[in-house]
This record gives sequence, structure tokens and C-alpha cells, in this order.
Amino acid sequence: MALSEHEVQKILTTSKIIAVVGLSNKPDRPSYDVASYLKEHGYRIIPVNPTIKEALGEKVYASLKDIPERVDVVQIFRRPEEVPAIVEDAIAIGAKVVWMQPGAENEEAAAKAESAGLKAVVGACMRTVHRSLRL
Repeated sequence: MALSEHEVQKILTTSKIIAVVGLSNKPDRPSYDVASYLKEHGYRIIPVNPTIKEALGEKVYASLKDIPERVDVVQIFRRPEEVPAIVEDAIAIGAKVVWMQPGAENEEAAAKAESAGLKAVVGACMRTVHRSLRL
């Protein structure tokens, strides 16, 4: 089910804490670029990547289940075949939204998230949408 522009705008205006799964500490990577933009625009970014310790000046967690605080949005920068397990963890930690960046689209996982009561944004770049809504 595709979300309306109003629903996506509501996600971006009410969400404060974004766990970024697959965040790289390399500035030339899309995950770094997008997360950096979101941090500059007032979102709290929690990096999730088992291969690094720090990104964007933040402690990195190995998995969503390791994060000790509530998360509003789970933003995903991983291959589509890795997304179902991430969505399972997003459901388990009580996230409100899963946001599958371009290249991370998995419709089956999105349907599972929605059936568990989460909103799912599939194949849209959070930075691009944020800019287009002029938030």
C-alpha cells in the first residue's frame, strides 16, 4: 500500500529518532550523505552497522535490537534480500516506520511491516522527499 504525500509528510514531521541500518562512515556513500543531511535538519541519527564503531560522530550499534532507546523510523540502506530480517527487528523494537531507500526495496517485507502496524515507505529517498516537502 503506497502512502499519501500527507502521510509521508506526517512521518517526517513527527519522527525524531532515525535508526539508519547500513550507515557507512565513508562520506562518498549515499547512506552517509543522506544521514548527514537528516542530522543537519534536526533528526537524531542512530547508526546501525556491525562493521564500524562510529559514524557522523555517533556510536554505531551492531543491530537494531542493541539500541537502548526508542526509535521512530528504521531507514534501510541494505540489499533487498537483507530487508526482511531488518523489518523483523524493526517490528520487535516497536519502530513506527520502516523506510526502504532506493535499492533496498522489498515489497514482501513492506507488507509484513504494515500487517504488524508499521508504516512502510518503499523506494523513496528520505532526503529527496524531505527537500521536496520543504520541511
